[in-house]
Amino acid sequence: MNRPDPEVGVYVISVAAQLAGLHPQTLRTYERMGLIDPARTGGGGRRYSHRDIERLRSIADLTSIGIGIEGVRRILELENQVEALMARNADLVAELEASRNALLQAGLGRRPVPPIGNKLPVLRQPDPGQSVVVWRRGR
Repeated sequence: MNRPDPEVGVYVISVAAQLAGLHPQTLRTYERMGLIDPARTGGGGRRYSHRDIERLRSIADLTSIGIGIEGVRRILELENQVEALMARNADLVAELEASRNALLQAGLGRRPVPPIGNKLPVLRQPDPGQSVVVWRRGR
C-alpha cells in the first residue's frame, strides 16, 4: 500500500484532531490565527495533510510548555526559514560540486603541449608589488 504525499490533504478535521491529540475547535482556532492552512475540498471542507498534523503536534507541544501563540508563530517561522536555507545550501553544494567536476573534466581534456626545439628560458611574471611603472611629467 502506498503512502500519500505528506503535502496532500487527506484527513478530515475530526481525524486530524484525533491524530494530533487536539479538539477540532482548536484546529479551527489555529487556522484563524494563521498557524495552519489546511487544503479545501470543492465544497469548502478542510483536509489536513500528514505535514499539517505534524505541525499541529508541534504547536501542541510548544503551547503545553507555556509558549504563547505569538512565540509559537515565531518559532514556526524560524523553522521554515531554517528548512529553506538548508535546501538552498544543498542546492549550492550540488552546484559547486558540478562546477568542480566540470572544471576537472575540462582540465583533464587538455594536454600540455611539449616544447619543440625551443631553448629559450621561461620568464616568470613579476609579482604585482614589484612592477615598475615608467611615466613622464607633462611640461
